[in-house]
Amino acid sequence: MYNDFMIERQHQNPAPVAGTSVSDDSTVQFETTLRPKTLADYIGQEDIKSNLQISMNAAKKRNEPLEHVLLYGPPGLGKTTLANILAIEMNASIRVTSGPALEKQGDIASILTNLQEGDTLFIDEIHRLRPAVEEVLYSAMEDFAIDLILGKGPSARSMRLSVPRFTLVGATTKMSMLSSPLRDRFGHVIKLNFYTLDEVKKILMRSAKILNVAIDMKAAERLAHASRQTPRIANRLLRRVRDFAEVRSLECIDISLVDSVLGSLGVDERGLDRMDIELLKVIIEKFRGGPVGLNTLSASLSEEEETIEEIYEPYLLQLGLLERTSRGRMVTLHAYEYLGIQSRIL
Repeated sequence: MYNDFMIERQHQNPAPVAGTSVSDDSTVQFETTLRPKTLADYIGQEDIKSNLQISMNAAKKRNEPLEHVLLYGPPGLGKTTLANILAIEMNASIRVTSGPALEKQGDIASILTNLQEGDTLFIDEIHRLRPAVEEVLYSAMEDFAIDLILGKGPSARSMRLSVPRFTLVGATTKMSMLSSPLRDRFGHVIKLNFYTLDEVKKILMRSAKILNVAIDMKAAERLAHASRQTPRIANRLLRRVRDFAEVRSLECIDISLVDSVLGSLGVDERGLDRMDIELLKVIIEKFRGGPVGLNTLSASLSEEEETIEEIYEPYLLQLGLLERTSRGRMVTLHAYEYLGIQSRIL
């Protein structure tokens, strides 16, 4: 049976394909991170978890791999973590690569032909796949076969190779950059949402337990407020606070320590850092609150346009401190109030 076969394979250590890594429940690297390993331990995204659990149970009953899954959303929300969990829950091995690492058709063909029945292939930044590589995936995802052209010119011939039935899990922060033919071949297209304050608090308490550090509820709540509703940022801040606690020989992280550490890191109570504040102040002080074009803003801040657009703006937009208009970026009245600056807007 498929499940028995995969459970037996899970204890083996197949040689990794060049450009990929192989992971399973016993992988040391995965054990030493804060990543949850089961859907039960995965906090938040309840609707997504429920739907995936049903799909996995159905696939197991049919002795089939899970349908291909596309995960998209802002960085740090748990796309890689969820990919590993899907493999573990399906009793499958996982091979990990990324879009930029697959430069030619031979790279993806090598990976696909070295997969075994039921394996999970995780491609991070899948929107950065080259068109030639992407075309190989089309038949692999639908027909579990790949078509290769051997030779050149009049002597060239086509050859079709079968590949084992596998599950492709793709992750992207730029859904719009995926081509329609690739996007339509995924059975599950899942958007990960920002986390609530309570969910981030639960994540922090769980991470503190794994890190073997005590933290009181008020301190966890303050950290959660400063974490931009993102688990990756929450865990990063927790590690920094833990460092300060260890250096000062403190037995428990309290709110005064959190405030002190956040102040030294330049992070305020809403999670805005020095660059976020500078971006808002530049628009207010140099451009009278906007509108200002992204190119001009980039030059004023000495930051790349892509960094401003993808890293800084989303959270400022979510807080209602910034607006994107057809004429450019503008700060809102709320931004003036937040910064304690008299508004010029009448």
